[in-house]
Amino acid sequence: MQYHKKVLQNGLRLITIPMPSFESATVMVMVGAGSRYETLKNNGISHFLEHMAFKGTTKRPSAMHIASLIDGIGGEFNAFTSKEVTGYFVKASKDHVGLCLDVLSDMLQNSKLDKAEIEKERGVILEEINLYEDTPSRKIGDVYESLLYGDTPMGWDIAGRKEVIKSITREDFVDYMQSLYSAHNITVVVAGGIDVKEVEQEVEKYFAQMPRFDIVRYIPLVENQVKPDLYIKHKTTEQVHIGVGFRTVPINSPEKHALSVLSSILGGGMSSRLFSEVREKRGLAYYVRTGSESYQDGGNLVSTAGLDPKRVEEGIQVIIEQYSKFADGKANITKEELAKAKEYLKGHLVLELEDSRFVAAFYAQEELLEEKVETPEDLLREIDKVTQDEVEAMAKKYFVPETLNLAIIGNFEDRQRFEKLLKL
Repeated sequence: MQYHKKVLQNGLRLITIPMPSFESATVMVMVGAGSRYETLKNNGISHFLEHMAFKGTTKRPSAMHIASLIDGIGGEFNAFTSKEVTGYFVKASKDHVGLCLDVLSDMLQNSKLDKAEIEKERGVILEEINLYEDTPSRKIGDVYESLLYGDTPMGWDIAGRKEVIKSITREDFVDYMQSLYSAHNITVVVAGGIDVKEVEQEVEKYFAQMPRFDIVRYIPLVENQVKPDLYIKHKTTEQVHIGVGFRTVPINSPEKHALSVLSSILGGGMSSRLFSEVREKRGLAYYVRTGSESYQDGGNLVSTAGLDPKRVEEGIQVIIEQYSKFADGKANITKEELAKAKEYLKGHLVLELEDSRFVAAFYAQEELLEEKVETPEDLLREIDKVTQDEVEAMAKKYFVPETLNLAIIGNFEDRQRFEKLLKL
């Protein structure tokens, strides 16, 4: 998959990925702005601003104007916020790339941030927070990272605190944009059935005037954990949700590929170790999975599961026992198991590459967060190169008692019953 990169005079980066067989294209604008750049006074503003961008500009004064325009070309539009980036995209016929660029540039440069719309959207955000709180299978990942990173921006919920959302003003949005939405902190990616030269001209037309300025920096992670840790989020639920895992490596570490394969062996599908042990053999959970997450200066590997409250301790023990086998070098990974785990990762990537939206997001994050762009082909090769020795070395290196962590969503008061389980 060939890609082309161009940097505008204001520092904005453009990446184009021609996909000749596609009749559609995705235009994505990604900003190096996420919840880790927030403060106690504006926690949640990154996500709130993402919503407000679609609520009208000076040129298109209402949300209906923008929605009708995209609907009128049969397009799809949306946005997302993470801890380190915010992305806005439109996916439509390749014939409408110019219009998509026009709309997105207008949203980022000329949003009205109307006070009445802010008040209405405030209620939407609060209900979205309620939704996450009432969906513990989604919430457990946030709870786990709040245990890892504590009362810091990396440990806060991306959606924000309710009391902060209720107090955010138009001036807060303006100040936030003026601290991070600089041209050199933005990457525009266009992927699909496109002509590269035409796209470059259109991007110059709509984005060249964006200002460049000094941006705020994130607070670096300080990781000095020396013993296992536990956090219980008290909530009455029919099912207990847990996250068990360890601290690992940042996004630029060469070890991340072996850790991805390790996570795939542990919980990367219905034939994985944990799925077999926790669900198939014992019937302890409906879902159980393992994922490896990396940020600019840290990372973690975590297994999550929804367990029967009466058998939650058994479920935790089974997961930790599997970790222990890998930590002790007794996992006995077979060649077939290693090959299957690698093909699982590669197969999912190949399927996602059939969507120009995924391709655009992939390249945008690579450009913003990594020291160099790793193409999908590069990633496939790196996964292929992972050896059994490397996987076993990662487990021994990172599955250590000092950084074992357990997060729980459930109605429990007794910490000691769970603390005694935190042993490898």
